[in-house]
Amino acid sequence: MGAYSTKFTVTILGSNSALPANGRHPTAQLLNVNNHYYLIDCGEGTQMQLRRYNLKMQRIKAIFISHMHGDHYFGLVGLLNSLHLLGRKAPLSIYAPPQLKAIIDLQLDASGGRLQYPIHFHSIAPFESGSIAVHLDKQVKVECFNLKHRITCYGFRFTETEKEYSYLPEKGGPAGIMVEEIPVLKQGADVVRTDGTSFDHKMYTLPPPPQRSYAYCTDTLPLDSTVEFAKGADLLYHESTFLDKEQQRSKETYHSTAKEAADVAKRAGVKRLMLGHYSARYTQLYEHLSEAKSIFPDVILSEEGLEVEIN
Repeated sequence: MGAYSTKFTVTILGSNSALPANGRHPTAQLLNVNNHYYLIDCGEGTQMQLRRYNLKMQRIKAIFISHMHGDHYFGLVGLLNSLHLLGRKAPLSIYAPPQLKAIIDLQLDASGGRLQYPIHFHSIAPFESGSIAVHLDKQVKVECFNLKHRITCYGFRFTETEKEYSYLPEKGGPAGIMVEEIPVLKQGADVVRTDGTSFDHKMYTLPPPPQRSYAYCTDTLPLDSTVEFAKGADLLYHESTFLDKEQQRSKETYHSTAKEAADVAKRAGVKRLMLGHYSARYTQLYEHLSEAKSIFPDVILSEEGLEVEIN
């Protein structure tokens, strides 16, 4: 990775579905991109899990809520209040279905509360097909796409922003490259002077590493469209609420089985699959892993406190 070796990890804060059970909490994950934090869903107990695993909640820049079922957002108001009590001043962005803003406002108004930091609420309005870009900063680009659940539900794809080329002073210095010419080379362009002298950027720089990506798909039937949006991702998180023997129940509740998640991963050509959103009926998860691995080889289970490096 050279000069651009940065952190790109996801930590599991909650891996269960609707009920907290069997030592597992409702859904929440923390994405760390070069020590910039992005929270993905915020089930009940999320702030306790952040403290349990010594993750600095004040570093969270943005929160992404997939849909309006409580096990994906019931922990949000408590987290927002704790950030206030801890003295947060920095703005916080929230990307979510529009109904969530009214819920946040109602709870804050009912308690006479007022946060001492600004919330920038970005409504994700329903859209028919394709994907939309919802967030972009110097660390990551976030795209949103439709899943298929009992209510409107979104998946997210997080992709590192493109980095500059890395300048090699030990080569550029002796060649006489001037300081003002270095930014040109770092953009991947050749330097051409007015006297005709040229410098090939490939000779004096290293290319940036490939952009890493993480696709997050919760609460959904298996979809052909998910295959397209997750295509080539370094890591795919796909819900696997049920085992194959409960496939009928899975369809009725608009969820997926471990085998169906693995089939999506295989067809999408992702590098690695992470299972999660387990039904409370399962005390052990080895069968989820076994069923998925029968279709796709590189599978891991999301477990509380697990930090996964995305390479």
